[in-house]
Amino acid sequence: MKESRRMEEHRDWHNPHWLPPIITKCTSVMGLNITTIATHMLGFILLLVFCHFAYMFLRKFSQPRVVSEFIVGLVLANLPFVRNKLSSEVLKQMNYIVDSGMVCLMFVVGLDINPIVLIKVPVREMKVAMAGFLITFLIAFLGTPLLRIPLHSNTVFYLGLSLVLSGTAYPLLTRLLTDLKIAKSDIGRFVITSAMLSDTMSILSIAVGFIIFDPEQNFKKRKGNEIVTMIITLLMEVFLAALIAPIIMKWVNRANPEGKPMTGSHLVLALASIIGIASIAPLYAKYSGLLSAFLSGLFMPKDGRISKMLINQVKYLFTGIFYPIFFFWVGIESNLSKFGAGHWRTWENLIFLFFITLIGKVVGSVVSGVILGFHWRESIQIGLLLSLKGQLHVYLALIARKMKLINISTSIVMVFVTLLTIIYTPTVVEKIIERARKRSPTQRMALQWHPPSAELQVLICVHGTQNVPSAINIMEISQGPPEPGIMVYLTDIVELTDKISATLVHEADETLTVTDPEVLEMRDSVTRMVEEYLDEGGEGVGLRRMIALSTMMNMHKDIIILGEDLIVSMIILPFHKDQDADGRLNSGNQGFRNINRKVLRNAPCSIGILVDRGFGSTRISKSSVIINIAVVFIGGNDDREALAFAERFARHPGVKLTVIRFLLDSNNETSVSTRLNKSRMLSPEHEEEMKLDDEYFADFYGKHVAGGHVSYMEKYLVNSGQTFSTLRSLEGHYTLFIVGRGGRVNSVLTKGMNDWEECPELGPIGDILSASDFSVTSSVLIIQQHSLRGELQGLQDEFSIM
Repeated sequence: MKESRRMEEHRDWHNPHWLPPIITKCTSVMGLNITTIATHMLGFILLLVFCHFAYMFLRKFSQPRVVSEFIVGLVLANLPFVRNKLSSEVLKQMNYIVDSGMVCLMFVVGLDINPIVLIKVPVREMKVAMAGFLITFLIAFLGTPLLRIPLHSNTVFYLGLSLVLSGTAYPLLTRLLTDLKIAKSDIGRFVITSAMLSDTMSILSIAVGFIIFDPEQNFKKRKGNEIVTMIITLLMEVFLAALIAPIIMKWVNRANPEGKPMTGSHLVLALASIIGIASIAPLYAKYSGLLSAFLSGLFMPKDGRISKMLINQVKYLFTGIFYPIFFFWVGIESNLSKFGAGHWRTWENLIFLFFITLIGKVVGSVVSGVILGFHWRESIQIGLLLSLKGQLHVYLALIARKMKLINISTSIVMVFVTLLTIIYTPTVVEKIIERARKRSPTQRMALQWHPPSAELQVLICVHGTQNVPSAINIMEISQGPPEPGIMVYLTDIVELTDKISATLVHEADETLTVTDPEVLEMRDSVTRMVEEYLDEGGEGVGLRRMIALSTMMNMHKDIIILGEDLIVSMIILPFHKDQDADGRLNSGNQGFRNINRKVLRNAPCSIGILVDRGFGSTRISKSSVIINIAVVFIGGNDDREALAFAERFARHPGVKLTVIRFLLDSNNETSVSTRLNKSRMLSPEHEEEMKLDDEYFADFYGKHVAGGHVSYMEKYLVNSGQTFSTLRSLEGHYTLFIVGRGGRVNSVLTKGMNDWEECPELGPIGDILSASDFSVTSSVLIIQQHSLRGELQGLQDEFSIM
């Protein structure tokens, strides 16, 4: 009995009577049971995992996520055991998903384009877009007939293919340039606008051609009544989208203001009106749903909560779910065993289609660039970026094969051409960045050369509210005199996740606004805390709020770009380790550590890393609280920069500043012999560095120590062992230590310390003072002085700025 009951339960799993009727009905309609659904869900999860790991590998070669999704989809779908497991019902459902997804994508593409741009066309962008479009179209129309691409030669087919090759994947290009951090640069904005115009011209031309010719009938010319019906329904659709839809949208937006949950009935009404308008031409005139969705989105209102929500939610859905499914479908439709790699004509088609796309855009950009006065290198780079093809072009290639306009080998060739145009994009962007950096200024952005009469500009980064109290104390003690004062750019470091990406709103001025509730709440809390400090007595402190929103891999680029754009003299970053309840520092976030290291390596100004051990636990003021701050000075440009920053604390009533200078003990026999041997090896540059140390310290001493504003101590040491023990003896005496990151090059007092550093990015002295077993109350600010760009190592690899 028990065995039969188990078997009965097993049978019920395949046809479960305990499920709600609606679920069992849906699964029966699709021809799928629960086991099949679970298997497909598991397969989808594995697909996402493969895409993620492929992206982690390919990003080492600067390749974007779309390339990993492309490759994983092609490879997985062409594995024999995967392809054999896919039933006809699954393929049918996947076709429905892809077709519906592409309609949504085209609607959002149209919704993202402001038709006013087509009326008030930017002249320079239009010249480049039009030149590239027309020259590519001409070359493609004259060249593609020689390749024998269609199954049945047809002039109209070559016209359509030329229009497709002349377009640019505007949404994908925008996404790639945003990820590569040049979307907000002059050339980035120029390329995106040109791509939008090129893409719009291509799609609108195809939309007009679809009215006249029927691709399902080998581009046979339609009958007159069919053409008239399509034109009337499209005009009605455009009229409703441009005049009726705004009335509904405005009513829904007024009834559902920002900050309140969207009423379900209003959301249904808005979506129903959008779907109804976009469905008129496909239902009543058999017009393409893809093109109809684009035209509806193009003429619908862009402002308001509904439009922004649709753009954000669809983009989030596509990034996280649809694109992996789409490229898996591409892999299924692109049966690589039928690619025809052994035939020379296959490779001829691949090479010539790829170069037709490139040459047309590049020649068009160079010709228009000569007219506009662009440098020839920039013109070529713009042309290469405008050659990008994307999901729509892949979809059209595979649909053409389904319509039996081309064979499967040719459709796969077009898929590979699209992939090739995506792969080279990061290399082009890298060359743009490299050229821009060579032409950018090389002024010294360091405190040591900061004029006292000029306002000090500082960028202070915070990971969250936990960093704000210490940031406020840094503002307070470094503000200097009210005139000229200090300008602080308090910047929230926010990791760009798929969830947050879905909440980004494109404003009219091409800026992005984050509407994620958690991020907004965090930023509001930070702002309230700082404004409370300013209201209480932040005289001489100016404040501007900023945000660095990016993935962990690219966050350092955002910070560097902010530093350069704002022309700051100092960037202060939080240490990647936080203090636990017992006072010790935890293991920290390695992502934040990598950000700090990259910013240090590619610094546009001086950099400070704050190791916070309760520095903000007590609010520093000019009247009541006195804190002890120590500057450890050994020598070198970083130590001089630390002393320059500490100079701003010297006259603050709430600070007792002590400068501790570590000197080599000349009376010790060992140190004398060591120093004599060392002096024979010192280069003229090192001797000049020592001279600069003495001169700068003498100037500081005369200004502050001699006047009694700063205490001064000298420690005569023999070697790095004594340096270590002396630093240990300072534990508990000071609330904040300020040290240079590098220390003097080849100094006997720090020699060998870097052999056992836990955090090399902090330097030998900073690493000792920030060790988890050093103190629970002493914070450390490690400072690195700005170097000219040509002096920084590894700059060409990491730096990104236009």
